Amino acid sequence: MTLRAGHLRYFVTVADEGQITRAAVRLHIAQPALSQAIASLEAEVGFPLLERHSRGVTVTHAGELFLNKAREAVCAEEDALRTAEWLARAASGTIEFGFVGSPPGLDSPGPLAEFAQAHPDIEIRYHELPFPGRSTSDWLADVDFAVCHLPPADEHVWTQVLRVEPRVILVKAEDELASCSRLSVADVVDRTFIGLSPLVDPAWAGYWSLDDARGAPAKLTPDHAGNPQEVLAAISVRDAITTVPASVADVIVNVLTGIRAIPLVDAPPTTIVFAGHADRRNEIVDTLMAFAGSVSGQGGARQGA
Repeated sequence: MTLRAGHLRYFVTVADEGQITRAAVRLHIAQPALSQAIASLEAEVGFPLLERHSRGVTVTHAGELFLNKAREAVCAEEDALRTAEWLARAASGTIEFGFVGSPPGLDSPGPLAEFAQAHPDIEIRYHELPFPGRSTSDWLADVDFAVCHLPPADEHVWTQVLRVEPRVILVKAEDELASCSRLSVADVVDRTFIGLSPLVDPAWAGYWSLDDARGAPAKLTPDHAGNPQEVLAAISVRDAITTVPASVADVIVNVLTGIRAIPLVDAPPTTIVFAGHADRRNEIVDTLMAFAGSVSGQGGARQGA
């Protein structure tokens, strides 16, 4: 028996979506072609994988047992491809630099220009990331490392502190808080905050709504924001606020005139870190980490933090 890797991926996606139509959209293929591929896989394995019904599909009992192995095979294939891409980048002197929200070139143009001048043989490519889900290693799968607010702990991910900075409240210009020069947690604790996607890690989501300072979940808008741009879009039309690192706020208010940033004087600070896969550390990444540590005065990577 020889199973096609593409068919395994199709089956996993259909199982996740519970519907062939949605799975076809996600996979960017025609629904008839997907149905045919699933039928071909069922014929190959010799038993039904799915039960079809009016609402979509349900994985059979045998299909559930097979699904676990199919996921492992698909994940192994993806990991192999990403490892090959990483090795190719390393061989060419290229780094895939992930970031959330504020582009590093706007946040720290001086140090990046200095690094480029000192290391002309290293090429940095930038990759914007959404907010992280429950697996930080999966979130970082397409980059060599990222700069961000401390992400969820993961034993397969290293972090290196870049800096610690205050937090800032973002509001639209018409908000009653917009004229304030500074705020405390008590001033905003009862306000409504922008809701994030349920796919976002709960601790990360709670940071943006001050759950760590409040000790309880905030009142949230019905939004399911999955990245900073969606948060800003929601703020522009909602009677709601959010909190961000001070460096992010500096960039935002210089670009968007309808948003105001007010220092939050007594909230727990933000720890900005570099984070990356433990098995993707190489000489190029270490060179940039060493440079960043010398510029920021911070140093030392923490494994699995």
